[in-house]
Amino acid sequence: MASLLEVSKTATLTGHRDCVYTLERSGQENSIFSAGGDGFVVAWDLNNPENGELIANANSSVYALKYLPDKDLLVIGQNFKSLQIVAPGTKELIQTVAMPPLAIFDLAYSEKEQTLYAGLKDGSLVEIETLGFTVKKVVKGNGKSLRTLALNEAKNELAAGYSDHSIKIFDAGTLELKHKIEAHANSVFTLAYRPDGKFLVSGSRDAHLRIWNVEKNYEEHTSIIAHLFTINHIAFSPNGKYFATCSMDKSIKIWDSESFKLLKVIDKARNAGHGTSVNKLFWSGHENALVSCSDDRTISVWDIKFKRYEDYTVRNSAKNV
Repeated sequence: MASLLEVSKTATLTGHRDCVYTLERSGQENSIFSAGGDGFVVAWDLNNPENGELIANANSSVYALKYLPDKDLLVIGQNFKSLQIVAPGTKELIQTVAMPPLAIFDLAYSEKEQTLYAGLKDGSLVEIETLGFTVKKVVKGNGKSLRTLALNEAKNELAAGYSDHSIKIFDAGTLELKHKIEAHANSVFTLAYRPDGKFLVSGSRDAHLRIWNVEKNYEEHTSIIAHLFTINHIAFSPNGKYFATCSMDKSIKIWDSESFKLLKVIDKARNAGHGTSVNKLFWSGHENALVSCSDDRTISVWDIKFKRYEDYTVRNSAKNV
């Protein structure tokens, strides 16, 4: 059954004083966190989006946030030196975890392993156990940034994307290297597993999406010229049927996750989209809202509606009667 997609902007969230780099879930479906170049970590209620609540000030740029649902804690990845562990409900700083003096580009969390993973500017992968928040292991890189992490809970695998154009697949428990993929023609900026764990989707500075078949040892399934410039992030819909990409070209695109066909383009001209690079996406289970953030210092909330083809044709036939 074909679907048609309708998009409308429902809110523009303002208050950050610099580029907004990241978005993260919270313990409530209607609430999200944001952070960026101003160091502010802000909570937003999608039911009442006009006013954000300051949760923490990291005092330096924040590229990565990770919410730990079993602990109700928020991990803040600073631009240098440390992770901050915050209780978002009380805004209390629970702990600071000393890290190498390097930018933290991404964070991933395995509740099963009780382990947090951090990707650093020098390519290092840091494993942190979350019972006491201590560094357990560091897998050294080759000096090229580790830009993105994605966890496949079904296979207990951790994918890491690097500025040397490669993707490495690690065992999430041991950090043993299982696969190395020469993936792109430029830096790998974003990775996401389809929720069923069968495909890994990668996006790069080369503007390509590449789809990797997990069940065939990460054999390439397809390659798509998806954007004009760098693909910054990939986010799947809550039901796993769709995914969205965002880019330095200022656009957001929505794709079918079975056929990997393009369904919709969201941009400034057609939808009053962002005016500069779109950095991160969060696809919420709250009213199927897609949230985006940008170098333009704003956060946009998009209402995504999928309508059956039959409904569309009946409606338009009635108009022509």
